[in-house]
Amino acid sequence: MPIEVLEQADPADLDRVLRQLTAFNAAEVGEPDRRPLAVLLRPEAGGPVTGGLVGFTAWNWLFTGQLWLAEAERGKGMAGRLLAEAEAEALRRGCHSAWIDTFNPVAKRAYEAAGYAVFGSLPRFVGERTRFFLSKALHPGP
Repeated sequence: MPIEVLEQADPADLDRVLRQLTAFNAAEVGEPDRRPLAVLLRPEAGGPVTGGLVGFTAWNWLFTGQLWLAEAERGKGMAGRLLAEAEAEALRRGCHSAWIDTFNPVAKRAYEAAGYAVFGSLPRFVGERTRFFLSKALHPGP
């Protein structure tokens, strides 16, 4: 049977792979209830975003895919605030845990300061940098 290796696949083919894998996983472990999540920092109403967190919740986990802050917002604890807002929403959605990954040592320290702990790594992911995978248990209220 022929196998194709493509740089640009037909979107319908990609959609089929995703739908079939989603159906398989749902049959194995239940529906993921995957919902997108964005937490944005916008200092002025209608102004440009100066930071944000983009991710999703699924299978009662919060996954942060991207977290970015403009240079002027760094070093002010904003990463922790964005994470806290995302975690609060994840708790409202019934999530029990969160995970994130990074190969930036500054980001890693920020995530650890927010209560995340390393559970795995890929040494020399980019040059000499290690990619770290971090997780955190979420708990409602004090």
